Amino acid sequence: MVYVTRKASFSAAHRLNNPELNENANSELYDKCNNFWGHGHNYTIEVTICGKPNPDTGYLIDLKLLKKIIEENILSKVDHKHLNYDVNFFKGIITSIENMVYLFWQQLVDKIPNGKLYKIKIWETENNAIEYFGEPFEVKIFEEKEKANE
Repeated sequence: MVYVTRKASFSAAHRLNNPELNENANSELYDKCNNFWGHGHNYTIEVTICGKPNPDTGYLIDLKLLKKIIEENILSKVDHKHLNYDVNFFKGIITSIENMVYLFWQQLVDKIPNGKLYKIKIWETENNAIEYFGEPFEVKIFEEKEKANE
């Protein structure tokens, strides 16, 4: 078994906010990450696949193909976007890095033609990263509240 990792970077903004909590509770829970206008990060994502190399090519996957898969399924959707407003698969979901890595997994898991998706690691800052290996967990989807006509 070999493990092949491709690294990429993107910039995005987000706001951590639970619509079921009031403004004070959100501010206390998320602190400056609850800024009304959001805040941004320069993220690094590492996508690792595993499997046995093809004996005819010596590759598990051509890294140019893995780069293209990541670009088409993640980067093109999130780079220079506000995750809360611009990215369909984040609608109604708290944009924590934990939820982000889970949703990115969902975007990639069935797109890998050779081997299988093994791990996604996202660096939110140079000090904070999260790794995900595909074990399911609950991601709550909040219903958007209708705005009253003014």
